[in-house]
Amino acid sequence: MIKKAIRAIWRTLPPRTRLKIVRTTQRKFTASAAGIVINNKNEVLLLDHVLRPFATWGLPGGFLARGEQPEAALKREIREEVGVEITDISLYRVRNHDRHVEILYTARSNQTPQIKSREIVDCGWFSADNLPERVSPGQKRMIEEILNPKFD
Repeated sequence: MIKKAIRAIWRTLPPRTRLKIVRTTQRKFTASAAGIVINNKNEVLLLDHVLRPFATWGLPGGFLARGEQPEAALKREIREEVGVEITDISLYRVRNHDRHVEILYTARSNQTPQIKSREIVDCGWFSADNLPERVSPGQKRMIEEILNPKFD
């Protein structure tokens, strides 16, 4: 009950305030690993995450722990949040947002996600033409790029 109340209060805060709270807890910069995880139906795994300040639905992943390698962090976060193991992990892109570095991977899994963390509200597999509304435009572009590659 208390967790739901805290989640509701957090979500009522303006996105920039939530972002500032998360970022000010880190002294120099933050680093995270995220994955574009695809199943055999060419669907992507997305999570509705409480802590995301703007678009709540997005790619699974999370912050790196001190001394943790990005690929290990990605595996750990996905396992902790939705109980899914991933394979065929490949570096996709590294992005820098102000004081935050995001390391993005592609990966594969066919397991059924189940909510294992209080940070996650919902989860599921989605096709490129059926993404949730609250996915950021940047993540939508990456998902479409991976699921529907265009050849020159």
